Amino acid sequence: QRRGRVLSDAVGALCRALPPRVRPVPDTLRRAKFDRPQASLDLWRLLYTLLKQVHRDKWTESDTIDHQIRFVKSALWYHGYGRPALYQLPSDGSAGSRELLLAFSWLLQKLSLLEKLLARNRVKTGDEISVCTCDDDLPNSQKSATPECGLEDRVDIRYLQWLNGRLRFQWRSLHAQQQEQCKLLHKIHLLTSGSHVDQNLGHLSVTEMDLIRQPENYNQLLQLLESETMQLEAFQEWKQLEPVYWQWMETVLDSVIEEGNTCESQDAHVQQSRLEKEPPCCPWADSLTGQIKSLSRDLMTLHDHLHELVTHRRAAWCEKVKTRKEELQKEGFPATARQIQETVELKLLDLTHLCAPNKNKAHGSCRLVFRNKHPTSRKGFSRSVSKEPVSTVSATQVIRELKMREASLERELKQLQEECRQRLDEIAEGLDGVICISP
Repeated sequence: QRRGRVLSDAVGALCRALPPRVRPVPDTLRRAKFDRPQASLDLWRLLYTLLKQVHRDKWTESDTIDHQIRFVKSALWYHGYGRPALYQLPSDGSAGSRELLLAFSWLLQKLSLLEKLLARNRVKTGDEISVCTCDDDLPNSQKSATPECGLEDRVDIRYLQWLNGRLRFQWRSLHAQQQEQCKLLHKIHLLTSGSHVDQNLGHLSVTEMDLIRQPENYNQLLQLLESETMQLEAFQEWKQLEPVYWQWMETVLDSVIEEGNTCESQDAHVQQSRLEKEPPCCPWADSLTGQIKSLSRDLMTLHDHLHELVTHRRAAWCEKVKTRKEELQKEGFPATARQIQETVELKLLDLTHLCAPNKNKAHGSCRLVFRNKHPTSRKGFSRSVSKEPVSTVSATQVIRELKMREASLERELKQLQEECRQRLDEIAEGLDGVICISP
């Protein structure tokens, strides 16, 4: 009973830590363990809304269940969920609650689902911007790889040019909108300079200005903050009870395995009994069975012969390697190998130094704070504020690092263009009667 109460608390904390609009009933997860069909539709909708929020897509409750199921399956496939049983579930949502529970738990662990949703749905009272000056995490093997151009993968170049032009237009529109937003933020920060109690900020944000102009929105903001606080408290409780949930999921996996073994054994037993009871339908069935047994004996004999042959050749190869090793030791190979090893270790040290995390790299969401060269006097504020240093990153530093990153990407782009040009020249040389003129 105590274990059941702890499990109930863990499942309840997990449900409360999810966003309010997608929060499931704890009994839904419990019914899914026993593969109850009543929980299937609720879990399909839960996965649909969660994955929509992860991908920042718009969603409405009016979407058909068929559309939701197709989206969930494609999104899980995109994230690498490889259990075939889920993709074989019917498109009407009438079954498969246990499989959906497994997929939900996999997302919970694989994507750090709760942390990501809490960070994305956080109530923002300050003016924030996303800043990232980190290098790409793409491995060098993928960076240097160039796609092979085949004749079967031909695409109309005009369509690619149209896509490129459309992308450039949308990029310029987005850039213009961000510039306009920055101008408006600068006006607000400049005009409200010296109006904030916190000396580390010194100015009001857009949300605070909206509350001053429309005080009736204060209750709505307060409700959002209270809801977020309850989610954070539930998340803290969940982190304490999380091991209990995963122990429970082990029992769910055990039940899936047991049910699968039972079905396989029953199918095999039914098939065997059917073969034993039914008389041979063909007069040549007995002779065919004898031929199968004879082939099985021949295969076993061949298997034993191949095993002996592999063992003999492995022993001969080991003896050859041992002899070659003795010859290399006489030729001074260990000294050369030691020198190569030292060179490799030095290069690895340099690589470790280059790949070490740089503390100056900015990543994540940062609050915009206006720093005036001639700060306005803050007389009239008697409230004491903390003098603790705040980790900050200046816009000038970010711009400098982004320009350096831009120059690096331009060099990489030119290198890739040159490789593509060389590749096209090689292809053109193999075409008879074709003259290629570079632009």
